[in-house]
Amino acid sequence: MRLIVTSLAAALWLGLAGQVSAQTISYSEAGALLAKSCGKDIEKYCPKVNLGGGALKDCLAAKASKINPQCIADYKAVVASLDARLAAQAAVTKACRGDATQFCQGTAPGNAHYLGCLNAAKKVVSKRCTAAITNAGWN
Repeated sequence: MRLIVTSLAAALWLGLAGQVSAQTISYSEAGALLAKSCGKDIEKYCPKVNLGGGALKDCLAAKASKINPQCIADYKAVVASLDARLAAQAAVTKACRGDATQFCQGTAPGNAHYLGCLNAAKKVVSKRCTAAITNAGWN
């Protein structure tokens, strides 16, 4: 039960904080990483803090001098990666518009049909589109 609470707390702390590279991290990976590196600090310094409204993030920020440096480093890396993932998701349409026009003619709009088409045609889809789809976590 404690591990579930710790994982949930770490994931919520991350989610309330907001959200780098060619590789992005999934929300479940982010929660697991933060539970591993921040779980003990959450249990020790913020055991009775409500999870909503940013209270956990604020509690840990107030105790920053006592928090494990690995927790702080992992948190920053996770936030940067999830920010990159959200930016990539927002950019997929623009990055892949030309590829969709070229390789997915006749594809019905909606329900991720274009995404399915582009993933199926990934051998010929542009590197820009492929990178956007990968960074968005949609491949």
